[in-house]
Amino acid sequence: MPKTRGLIKGLNLISIAGLFLIVGGIIGIALGGYLYLKARAGLESLDAVYAAQGQMMTYDADGNFTDRGTREGGDAILELLENDWNYPVNRANLDPKDPLVNTPDELMVKFATINYHTLHGTQTVVLDKDVEYKGQAYKAGSYQVPVDGRYFAQLDRSHPLEGKVREQAWSPLAFGLLGNLIGGVNADYQAGMAHFMSWSIFVGLGFMFTVAGVFLTVGGIQLARKVEVEVAKLVDERATGNVEGRPVASPAGAD
Repeated sequence: MPKTRGLIKGLNLISIAGLFLIVGGIIGIALGGYLYLKARAGLESLDAVYAAQGQMMTYDADGNFTDRGTREGGDAILELLENDWNYPVNRANLDPKDPLVNTPDELMVKFATINYHTLHGTQTVVLDKDVEYKGQAYKAGSYQVPVDGRYFAQLDRSHPLEGKVREQAWSPLAFGLLGNLIGGVNADYQAGMAHFMSWSIFVGLGFMFTVAGVFLTVGGIQLARKVEVEVAKLVDERATGNVEGRPVASPAGAD
């Protein structure tokens, strides 16, 4: 009990500020730990979803990404992703030893795969009757119409052939798959960022605050004790009539 009272008595503004830093640091570490666990659970859940859906990357014997069994197909998809869309693919995430789709880069490759085959596909359009559009006649019958690298908004919805291609190529199924994939990319980025922030910012800064608070508190207590010792020494010297080795002059009129 006397030690506790002595410690409390020794606290000053410096040591109190240190205690606040310690408390803040511990809270930061606790929040970082909680965020880490939640982010880790989110990433594991995403992995489980992709595994259940059978979302896998395919590679050849040399470790090159392939599409429909060919490296050329894989290169074409990566070219669309990196050159046309300027997406910075981290090739290290395209790991033949880990074919499960569980990184944003792999999800974007899947996203580009669907787009690539939609853009370079051919649609069968059947006209039930003759149609004229902008001075050009289209006879009733079946047509093989290439999408020719055109996106949904680039196809003329009023055109008798392009309008059908627009509906068939860019179907609700295609948009649904693309929407799911881009949602997965965002979820993966958010979970990954939370995972990174949990230990790099919350835990890291919390640890720094805690250590700084300990040093500040101890330093404040030591400073207070030093001042206390100096004051006690000065009081003792005045009581004995000797300050810094010199006798203290007696008051005027004293014997």
